[in-house]
Amino acid sequence: MRGFVLRFIVTGIAVLVAAQIIPGVTIDSFAAGVVGVLVLAVLNAVVRPLLYVLSAPFIVVTLGLFMIVINAFLLNVVSVLVKGFHVDGFWPAAGGAVLISLVSVVANMVVADRGHVQVVMSPSRSRKIRHIN
Repeated sequence: MRGFVLRFIVTGIAVLVAAQIIPGVTIDSFAAGVVGVLVLAVLNAVVRPLLYVLSAPFIVVTLGLFMIVINAFLLNVVSVLVKGFHVDGFWPAAGGAVLISLVSVVANMVVADRGHVQVVMSPSRSRKIRHIN
């Protein structure tokens, strides 16, 4: 449960950052941002997997780039459903989707399922110098 909450917070921060960086993505209030993130989380959990399965041939042909179109579509759906959350067209939605996806991928690599922050380190291999006499 803690991992879900941490990922939700990270996604929320990513949406707020996208609203600050991407022209055409705006959030009128903090409450609209929270509701937008909640709706986006539900859409990502329920609708996105179905859309990925239905559009699998397009995803394969475009080498995964069609997933950006799906994520942009879901961001546009959030802007339609949530008052105060605005996305002005496809290109701002695509830019916001890319930024949110990048931040989410990085966060998912760092945050474990149980909510612990993971740091993956490979053991150092010290070189042993053998002297052959």
